[in-house]
Amino acid sequence: MELEISSLLSAYRSHTLTPRELLESLFAEIEKAPAAIWVSKTSEGQLDSYLKKLEARDPESLPLYGIPFAIKDNIDCEGFESTAACPAYAYKPSRSAFVVKRLMDFGAIPLGKTNMDQFATGLVGVRSPYGAIPNKYVPEYISGGSSSGSAAALAYGLCSFSLGTDTAGSGRIPAAFNNLVGVKPTRGILSTNGVIPACKSLDCVSIFALNHADARYVLNLATAEDSEDAYSRVAPWNEPNGFAKRLPEDWTFGVPAENELEFFGNSGYKEAFEKAVKVFEKAGGKKITIHFTPFLEAARLLYEGPWVFERYDAVGKFIEEHPEEIHPVTKAIISPKTTPHPSAVFAGFHALQEKKKIAEREFSKVNIILTPTAGTTYKTAEVEANPIQLNSNLGYYTNYMNLLDYSALAIPAGTAKSSDPNVSEFPFGVTLVGKAFDDFMLLDVAEKVSPFFSSKVEFAVCGAHLKGEPLHYQLESANFIEATTTAPEYKMYAFQDGKIPKPAMIFGGTSSFYVEVYALSPAEFGKFVANIPAPLGMGKIKLSSGKLVSGFIGDTSILQKADEGLAKDISILGDWRKYRLSL
Repeated sequence: MELEISSLLSAYRSHTLTPRELLESLFAEIEKAPAAIWVSKTSEGQLDSYLKKLEARDPESLPLYGIPFAIKDNIDCEGFESTAACPAYAYKPSRSAFVVKRLMDFGAIPLGKTNMDQFATGLVGVRSPYGAIPNKYVPEYISGGSSSGSAAALAYGLCSFSLGTDTAGSGRIPAAFNNLVGVKPTRGILSTNGVIPACKSLDCVSIFALNHADARYVLNLATAEDSEDAYSRVAPWNEPNGFAKRLPEDWTFGVPAENELEFFGNSGYKEAFEKAVKVFEKAGGKKITIHFTPFLEAARLLYEGPWVFERYDAVGKFIEEHPEEIHPVTKAIISPKTTPHPSAVFAGFHALQEKKKIAEREFSKVNIILTPTAGTTYKTAEVEANPIQLNSNLGYYTNYMNLLDYSALAIPAGTAKSSDPNVSEFPFGVTLVGKAFDDFMLLDVAEKVSPFFSSKVEFAVCGAHLKGEPLHYQLESANFIEATTTAPEYKMYAFQDGKIPKPAMIFGGTSSFYVEVYALSPAEFGKFVANIPAPLGMGKIKLSSGKLVSGFIGDTSILQKADEGLAKDISILGDWRKYRLSL
């Protein structure tokens, strides 16, 4: 079942699917999936209430009409208990979190509350009384945390997007391990009003999506200032006449120096990251080596500095009053063994500012920073045997972000080879790091590089589907790869098909032609090809680089049309747009 937001909205608006039909199917799948994904699920009564409200509306009237989503159990949703994976802590909120209400007002349907590392303390997804969630791709390995359930709900095909939180990597590590896109937004642009705090000054609501287009769509809808949230910030694109920062044409990306990269002995992850760097260069980015040490030194302050006491401020008293209800690792991290002198708080803030100053100098050299999302992965049993050190390893590339006020986007980046004899490969992901409010610029980068990591079909267009031409709208969901030319082996004819003039390119000439290369999923490509009218078809064409891609070609009947004066040889022009200008 296609659960991408654009696919569902299209199906609803064409009346080939209803939200009620979709939800009936999804709840059947939810029953088959690991029970540990959920803390609580939407009841039949709740679901019927949501659906009746939608059925009274036109599918065109709401941007998230009938889109199913899941909510991490430290984010309030009216009608559900919030437990933060601690049943003794459970309460029923009187209203939904700001972000949840906003998304539901846009038509999204909550399917339930998802499992998590207790009190959002962990990157492993095993610190929960509701159980550890098996990784869909490699079941003996962790799904990542603390937003493990929200990521798994998406990975197992149970919803279209999900909400997590991210203080130290909880919205990125699970994305990497589950082959998902994970948005760690700029602090404050998504309200944390209605979120059980971990570190209130650092917490972010995060978004898990199936692709970067859905991530962009949900982020744009969810972003809004909340007057009741002291840490809420106005995003530049929400200001009058404001706009989001976008990626420049000549963009650069920073990669940590070789001796600062850490893969914890995982050669498959190291090789996968090296391949990812080459992909970013192929997609048009210029690699620049940066010094990563100040970022790492800032990261250490999260658990070695005063911010661990901010976690205690959030739930420390409850932990002391209910010690038997708390996971032992969670208790060890949040409950301090000793209390430092109050001056240590200021020492921590001063140290962070010093590291930030140095980190900013490094960041000024590039548009974005590229790192692995995680340096390795672990079996569930390994994490349970060595919980604190392995968790710390997973935070190597994530812990500094919110301290330094950066934005981040985790994206799938192929697979990593495994040294485990029982596993051939793992999902692998990289993280794009931006400064505050660079969120949409990071999504621009994802749009450029994602086709190189996917199994999408690349194809070239040369006429009415080019940018600015009448049929370009048919490529709305396609990824643009590059603008280039064919090898000098073709002829081009123009002919009229209805009201729209079109080209027919045939093999056997000596001319090159301007083409644009796009990528679609196999299913989308099949639908696209099915609508191609004769005398056009889809075959293999050679680009000037020598690469073969699918592309529009004409059959030999175009030569007869030319003899009859119904088609014109325009080979000398080399570009369909030049012909259009000549009309």
